[in-house]
Amino acid sequence: MSRAEQPSRRTLLAAAVTAAVAGGAGPVLSAGGAFAAPAPAPARPIDHRSWTTYTDWRGGAAQGTRAVAGLRPGLVIDAPAGTTDYTDPHTGTTARWEYATWTSPVHRLSVPATEVIASWNARTPAGTWLQTELRGTYSDGTDTPWYVMGRWAAGDQDIKRTSVDGQTDGRSTIWTDTFSIDTPASGLRLVSYRLRLTLYRRPGLTATPKVWRIGAMGSDIPDRFTVPASTPGLARELTVPRYSQEIHKGQYPEYDNGGEAWCSPTSSQMIIEYWGGRLTPEQLAWVDPSYADPQVCHAARYTYDHQYGGCGNWPFNAAYAATFPDLQGVVTRLASLTELETLIAAGIPAITSQSFLKTELTGAGYGTSGHLMTVIGFTADGDVIANDPASPSDAAVRRVYLRREWENIWLRTKRYNASGKVVSGTGGVCYLYFPARPTPRQRAALAAVGVS
Repeated sequence: MSRAEQPSRRTLLAAAVTAAVAGGAGPVLSAGGAFAAPAPAPARPIDHRSWTTYTDWRGGAAQGTRAVAGLRPGLVIDAPAGTTDYTDPHTGTTARWEYATWTSPVHRLSVPATEVIASWNARTPAGTWLQTELRGTYSDGTDTPWYVMGRWAAGDQDIKRTSVDGQTDGRSTIWTDTFSIDTPASGLRLVSYRLRLTLYRRPGLTATPKVWRIGAMGSDIPDRFTVPASTPGLARELTVPRYSQEIHKGQYPEYDNGGEAWCSPTSSQMIIEYWGGRLTPEQLAWVDPSYADPQVCHAARYTYDHQYGGCGNWPFNAAYAATFPDLQGVVTRLASLTELETLIAAGIPAITSQSFLKTELTGAGYGTSGHLMTVIGFTADGDVIANDPASPSDAAVRRVYLRREWENIWLRTKRYNASGKVVSGTGGVCYLYFPARPTPRQRAALAAVGVS
């Protein structure tokens, strides 16, 4: 679980969802007995846009950066645009850095959004790091400030990767990794945005960050305590490694003390290894050799957000996954279990975020204000097969949860907590990790859920 029963920014987000996307409907009979075309499906309330191609990187506004071609096109420092000092708020150390920037073209959202979450995939050699920012335009024509969405490095020796608290203009706020309209009921929405990358390196260094993917998911999902039930459409189970977060309780207090706080990195490591990602003995040498599953400890360290004080920063987990060869990761929302079935059918598991009371999910045995688990399949009855890291041992991680219960706790945006207070749900948030070069079937499944 993610800092389980503590008030967190996850409970403050005005997340939302609709199960608008279901399987294609067939023809139906009209009142007169003739066949009529089915009503058009409602538009997805989710917009995901990523920049990943050589053409994409050449299309932005560059100051000191250069697009590079190849099997995995990306963005690097060419000639630095200047130098700047950065004081790390978590160490107090001030250092000078060369920097270069790239700003995306304006992306007009297909659905004016109440929330936006950015994510990125990059390599940052020693002596380098990057910053991601977002600036948007409201539906009244005014602009947001440039908001920092993350300061990130794959390692932790140069800077401490961090979100930036306290960013607001009185109408929107950054909650760790999420842009959120403060009062969605006012009708104010974000209609477009640009993303800005700033790449940093120590002066005189020839190494450079390389960014392969940057993008954002915008959504406007109506508040709801329940969602419509979907019809089961798939029976398949993927073979995904099973790791328990609970066996790490009390380990590494500097990374939020293991146990229930490590649901996100534990889930991430399961899917990374499903795709063949492995850590070397050299990479794991820092872990206490008496600890089981040292790769989970490693994932916690390298997803840890020093401002948030935990490992549950969604984009930091996706970025960690993409540090493994031939993997990429995004943070998005799905609109229904049907969409999740589409991914599983193509061999793509998903990490989902949800919150619930102990009585709301049969067989879980716990309640949580925020928890990540890995969905690996569906039974013949349509129930959800999950690798749930909130289990007492690796052997106990595989769970089967009732479809209707699980669907509702994942997709709803409003719920009652144990005190009877109305709090938010995550509204279908998930991380998707998949190959850098997906198969045609995988590519089609990703496109069906709005990811390219």
